[in-house]
Amino acid sequence: MVRSEAQGRLPGSAPVSVVDIGSNSVRVVIYEDLSRSPTILFNEKVLCGLGKGLGINGRMDEEAVKRALSALRRFRALSDQARATRLFALATAAAREASNGPAFIEEAERILGQQIRVLSGEQEAYYSALGVISGFNDVDGIAGDLGGGSLELIDIKGSSFGKGITLPLGGLRLSESSGNSLQKARSLARNEVRNAKFLTKGEGRTFYAVGGTWRNIAKLHMEITRYPLHMMQGYELQLNEMQNFLDQVVLSKDSKDPAWQSVSKNRRALLPFGAVAMQEVLAVMKPARVVFSAQGVREGFLFSELPEDEQQKDPLLLAADQLAILRARSPEHARELADWTGRMVPMFGIEETEEEARYRRAACLLADISWRAHPDYRGLQALNLIAHSSLVGITHPGRAYLALANYYRFEGLHDDGATGPLSQIATPRLLSLAKLLGGLLRVVYLFSASMPGVVDHLYFRRSASPDLDLDLVVPHDYIDFAGERLDGRLQQLSKLTGRRIAFVFE
Repeated sequence: MVRSEAQGRLPGSAPVSVVDIGSNSVRVVIYEDLSRSPTILFNEKVLCGLGKGLGINGRMDEEAVKRALSALRRFRALSDQARATRLFALATAAAREASNGPAFIEEAERILGQQIRVLSGEQEAYYSALGVISGFNDVDGIAGDLGGGSLELIDIKGSSFGKGITLPLGGLRLSESSGNSLQKARSLARNEVRNAKFLTKGEGRTFYAVGGTWRNIAKLHMEITRYPLHMMQGYELQLNEMQNFLDQVVLSKDSKDPAWQSVSKNRRALLPFGAVAMQEVLAVMKPARVVFSAQGVREGFLFSELPEDEQQKDPLLLAADQLAILRARSPEHARELADWTGRMVPMFGIEETEEEARYRRAACLLADISWRAHPDYRGLQALNLIAHSSLVGITHPGRAYLALANYYRFEGLHDDGATGPLSQIATPRLLSLAKLLGGLLRVVYLFSASMPGVVDHLYFRRSASPDLDLDLVVPHDYIDFAGERLDGRLQQLSKLTGRRIAFVFE
């Protein structure tokens, strides 16, 4: 049997596998390719608890070691099955600090057939910084990566960052070293955080929270508040709301609430200790907000393997373009729309910010990815695909804008039950821009039939007629496109924008 490359995969992609040996979990993540915007093909973790007992006797737990080695055998087999062309293996606090760490690493390397990079605390902070940079646009703040055995802290601005530090405040270690006493855990955390003098430089900026325990705190908050978009990357809370919720987590008064069941039993016990660690960091730093990152050491390591020119690419626009290649009728047409709308939006009195322009461009690239759905459901399909896709380099309000713009493009410029949840997330400005973009797309798609070559010949101009504000100028060669449906779409746009618009064929 001759193997053919799956059409749902990017042409020429070569999967890479990353095995991450942490103090609490051991995980394999297989990515479609080594890319600025990597897509996960397969992801599995085992909560082995290698760091269990480390703070007490200086050794990794023997049963945990057996479980980890067993998991690594499976991860090697999975990587081979996924046809990973490269396998990277990283190990963090437990493996580097335990007296039986070298023996464990030697056996693990034999199983994986690959050298394992045992990261120092400073290297962990370095790769965490790169992970945050890879996942956000215009980073400005301090990143904290809470693992099972340690907490790494590092200051980041743009693509630059300082020297990171590591503190023995991982959730597992903090619970053990405090004898499961939250009061003692707070004292230990407070004493350690005092060593991070640079935290005071983060006042009024952003704290980027990385690591499984902190992500599960965010997940719990989403469940309790019934937040409509369960997407961890970029989830943001203002400082006061974060502090109030951390108080609730520490007290665990509502732990019987069904929302707590969304967190795995093994993680649940560590949440109060993770909350204590974050509280002490926030008390010193005083950031304006806390933003959660799904990108961490693994993604940062992969980012470091990219050529510099690849690192400079915009991950949001790259991912949107890749989805157009995989799912649109014509990626070239999607790119035409991105360029054309950039020229036309100013005609409606809109001056976009750089961020808004990125979002508009991405929304255009994604505008046709649901075309294979039944016509009655293309809008809803677009809404769900975009809202729940693994995009990075975008805020939650920005993600809502992308999804809503494409819903309006199919379903009309009105809100209904499908748009309600995301409309709560989008800012009023982004909601208005989404409707404008949806209105523009509704018009020009009737000219293009989703194929390239027409859109660039259309343009809006200020009208010379006293009865109009704008003309939509169409070459006379395209007069056969004229029709009632096209007129109706233009009048929808006119009503939305409050501008009198008509077609001019010349």
